[in-house]
Amino acid sequence: MKAKHQRLVLICIALVGLVAAGLIAAYALRDQASYFYTPGDIAEKGVEPGQAIRLGGMVQKGSVRKQADGVTIDFIVEDGKGTVPVRFTGITPDLFVEGSGVVAEGRMDKAGFFVADNLLAKHDENYVPREMRDMTKADVKKLGGTVQQP
Repeated sequence: MKAKHQRLVLICIALVGLVAAGLIAAYALRDQASYFYTPGDIAEKGVEPGQAIRLGGMVQKGSVRKQADGVTIDFIVEDGKGTVPVRFTGITPDLFVEGSGVVAEGRMDKAGFFVADNLLAKHDENYVPREMRDMTKADVKKLGGTVQQP
């Protein structure tokens, strides 16, 4: 076989290998492709205890409870289709409040609690940093910002 044909065969084999690897990876990640699970997804599909996932939803109003140790909190995440109790030990983000959005990274335990290792608080489109709350719109424009003040 000529060198030109050998290169063509090698390129074809490499392309087939790349496509096969991509298909295998996509098949392996088919259930993990979503960025996070909602409480409704967990109620519908269920999650194995110990499986690392992200849980996203809204912190239910009136559900945040501090434990006696002072660093552990329990709260409920909801999405309108289901609720999941969450336990987190650590310092919560400044934006973490009842009624706000949250993404918690962690695992479900056998008792049905989501044990969070990390909390990511989300804010709405009207968020203004504390430092900018007292600024006028003219001050914001001077800084080059387009922040909408509530």
